[in-house]
Parts: sequence; structure tokens; C-alpha cells
Amino acid sequence: MIEASQRIRAAVSDVAALRAFAENQPGLRDATIAIKSFQSRRFVGTYSDLLRSTQYSGASHFFLEELYSDRDYSQRDAQFARVAGVLQRVFPQHVVATAVALAELHLLTERLDQQMALAWLGRHSSGHWDESARYVACWATVDKETDRQTQLQNVVAVGRELNRLTKITGLRMLLRMMRKPATSAGLGSLQSFLEAGFDTFAEMSSKGDSAQFFLKTIEERESQWIELLFSSDSMTATTALRKAVDLKGP
Repeated sequence: MIEASQRIRAAVSDVAALRAFAENQPGLRDATIAIKSFQSRRFVGTYSDLLRSTQYSGASHFFLEELYSDRDYSQRDAQFARVAGVLQRVFPQHVVATAVALAELHLLTERLDQQMALAWLGRHSSGHWDESARYVACWATVDKETDRQTQLQNVVAVGRELNRLTKITGLRMLLRMMRKPATSAGLGSLQSFLEAGFDTFAEMSSKGDSAQFFLKTIEERESQWIELLFSSDSMTATTALRKAVDLKGP
């Protein structure tokens, strides 16, 4: 079995290769940013109710900022790669599993986003190709239904792993004690992710089944989007996307 540290480093290396490829292809980097930005706005529209909710706002913002945003995660990736061996030796298995799941989710997401960006470049934005229609057409061109289902399963798995971390006695204190050494070692981005994820799910776990409800909602709504975008009804899919990206968050 491949060690967790090797899996993390391999995923980070592959993401770096995808980014390097995008930098050397005319327009591809900008197209990738456009895809990520559109998807982030779609998330805001899809979960506008949760983003405004007192109970689920924190978790929704965490998912938006850490998993669905158009942020540059290269710093966090580099930190994951640098600390991969330490994670495996020092941290509980659930923490290591979370790091592996996040790294491999990020790689799959980058691959799909780049494939969408390549299709995006092949579709001109003039005429009837507004942003939503263009996205639907690109989705059909890429046609990776199995990968999309895996991507969603991995998103939910990361959430479940973070929720499990809140059950480990003493882990929050360990994370707090690591804050200064992690920052001094240049691992502040990784530290922030772990703390934010822990606190987000700890808060929900203190309110009964909130975490389970939140993850189930993510799974159900994203499954509906996947089903709609893979359907033959491109007009309905385009209309739904237009409505989602027009909705505003909090």
C-alpha cells in the first residue's frame, strides 16, 4: 500500500504540473480562473440559504473558501507536501486521512477544471453563448460523469473526516499548541485549514445532527446538479445555472 505521505506528495506534484501546463498555453490560465469563478458563484447561489443561516453559515463559508472557491491554493499545497512525512508520523490516523483526501480531491478538481477550461477556450463567448450556456456546453464536451461522482463523494468524505476529528480527545489542544511552531515553520496555511475545519465541525457537532444534515444537503444538491448537467435538457440546465449565479449570498 502506498504511504499517505507519498500519496500527498504525488497529488501536489501533479497539481503543480497542471498549473505549469496552463501557464504555457495561451489563455488557459485565464479560462481556468473563469471556470473556478463561475463555479464559486454557482455554489453561493445553490447554498444562499445555508450561507445566511446562523447554524450553517460557518460550515458553508468553510466549504466555499476551502473547496469551491477560485483561490490560489499553491501555498497550502506546498505546505502539505513539506509536512506530509511529519503528518504520517505524528498525527492521529484521522488527521492523516483528511490530508490525503484533501490533496487527492484537489488534484481531481484541478484536472476537471482544466478540462473544462480547455473546452471553454473552444467556445466563443459572443452570440448566444452567454456564460451559463457556455458552461453547459463545456460540461457536455468534457463528459466525465464518473469523475464528477467521485469528486462529490470525496468532498463529502473530507467533511466526514473533519467531523470525525472533533471526536478525538485532546486534538483541539494539540492543534492550538502547534499554532506557533507551525507558523514559524512556514506552515501557517495548513494550520489554518486544520483549525478552521475542526472548529467548524465541532460547532455543528455540538448541535446534535447538524453536521450530518449539512453534509447530506451538500450531497443531495450537488447530486441534483450533476444529474441536471448530464441530462440531455441543456436549456433547463442553462436556465437553472443562470438563476443560481444571479442569487446573492449573505
